Amino acid sequence: MSDRLSVLKTYKLYVGGKFPRSESGRVYEVTDAKGKWLANAPLPSRKDARDAVVAARKAFGGWSGATAYNRGQILYRVAEMLEGRREQFAAEVADAEGLSKAKAAAQVDAAIDRWVWYAGWSDKVAQIAGAANPVAGPYFNLSSPEPTGVVAVLAPQKSSFLGLVSVIAPAIVTGNTVVVVTSEKSPLPALSLGEVLATSDLPGGVVNVLSGRVNELGGPLAAHQDVNAIDLAGAADDAELVKALETAAADNLKRVLRPRATDWTADPGTERMLAFLETKTVWHPMGV
Repeated sequence: MSDRLSVLKTYKLYVGGKFPRSESGRVYEVTDAKGKWLANAPLPSRKDARDAVVAARKAFGGWSGATAYNRGQILYRVAEMLEGRREQFAAEVADAEGLSKAKAAAQVDAAIDRWVWYAGWSDKVAQIAGAANPVAGPYFNLSSPEPTGVVAVLAPQKSSFLGLVSVIAPAIVTGNTVVVVTSEKSPLPALSLGEVLATSDLPGGVVNVLSGRVNELGGPLAAHQDVNAIDLAGAADDAELVKALETAAADNLKRVLRPRATDWTADPGTERMLAFLETKTVWHPMGV
């Protein structure tokens, strides 16, 4: 029998590269699949959501202006850091989703591989999303993709880590910044990811992590005038909430990625990267 006291952990938010407590000071208990207490997670307020949007907007200029090669390097560095903490994340995913150690480890391995996969796309996505357009006249007509801006992401509720990575990585690799609301029941892998991002060369504010209730935070983010797009993956099981968030998002013409049944272990494809890109078209006269 050990005579050490248990070191009980209260997690914090990850906003602007820092780890603040919830503005309200609220927390909620997180339990494993069998109901055993694991830790306390912060329960953020609307003000925390607004602060996260401010941090994301502040980071957007530098991140979107970075070279695609540099963004790819940073995403690869995230994968390196996760590889070093693989056992921790496997244990957290096993507790969160009630999986065996082997299945949880497979989920973590797939998430690490997904960071690497998206890192490789950083300097290639423009080649499939851009074009040299044929026009009738002595002009070059070139279309190139640019990031949408600040993206609010409601992370999948049932895939606490692989699903989370699958919605964050494609948004940031193309130059967007994100405010992500974690799985409400299983936020710990996402909050631990914040600790990894803080030491992975990712500029503060590029990813901001809020645990808490989707129906409490989704509305303020959907209605926020400085949020340019929203991914509703985490609201897939609540049709009324989806409708309310789509209505709120329409006020400033946000891009909305609607939820649907998704197998997060499948090949992700390029859809989520392309969903949060705008196309800029430039006309330039040909020299004669």
